[in-house]
Amino acid sequence: MKTSVLKVDKLCKSFVTGKTAVNVIKNLELEIYEGDFTVIMGSSGSGKSTLLYNISGMDTPTSGSVNLLGKDISIMKEKDMASIRKKDISFIFQSINLLPDITLFENIAYCGYGVNKNKKEINEKTSKLLKSFSLEQDGDKYPSEVSGGMQQRVAIARAIITDPKILFGDEPTGALNSTIGEEVLDILLDLNNKGQTIVMVTHDVKVASRASRLIYLKDGRIDGELNLEKFPKKDYKKREVLIFEFLNERGW
Repeated sequence: MKTSVLKVDKLCKSFVTGKTAVNVIKNLELEIYEGDFTVIMGSSGSGKSTLLYNISGMDTPTSGSVNLLGKDISIMKEKDMASIRKKDISFIFQSINLLPDITLFENIAYCGYGVNKNKKEINEKTSKLLKSFSLEQDGDKYPSEVSGGMQQRVAIARAIITDPKILFGDEPTGALNSTIGEEVLDILLDLNNKGQTIVMVTHDVKVASRASRLIYLKDGRIDGELNLEKFPKKDYKKREVLIFEFLNERGW
């Protein structure tokens, strides 16, 4: 039986512009399970990123509850939420957001120091991550000196150095070319195969094909769900066809 790590109950999120309230997420129910690779898809304006930001604690719901790792973060104080962000979850952004004035090594290690005061351990772990992401020769370089794909690999390494229980991603391959995007997806898939829980927003079927579960959002509500087995490369095209059929049925 799967273990639930995130449960959303009657989630609503509204934005007020002038005198008008726009309901982006509408009474939504969702459960995320340990070890799953869940992707959230939907047309532009469906509420994908808004949902991701609300379930990850990056934003606060208008109403409803978000139970993350046994804690209702929708009513949590910022100090307590900051502790969860530091220790239990991580977020990969499309815009990468590396610190420009420190090296790639330091960008990764800096996040590790926040949860482990043993600098030697963190430095060793950082070196291992750089090697596993084929960046061992680039640790002393600055973000501006490497490609976007290398920067995103560093961003992923930075996100996982704390061993997060859930890794969130907002279109982390969206700004990358197809070849580098595939490399980043391979890294994420490898992490998932080792047990990492991943929740990611995407508009890309190639990304969705790596997932074990696809949630489709329409007008702020879940309009369908597709459960897939763990990704085997030999079934890549077959999975793409299955996903396209699922999406076409929903007018994607």
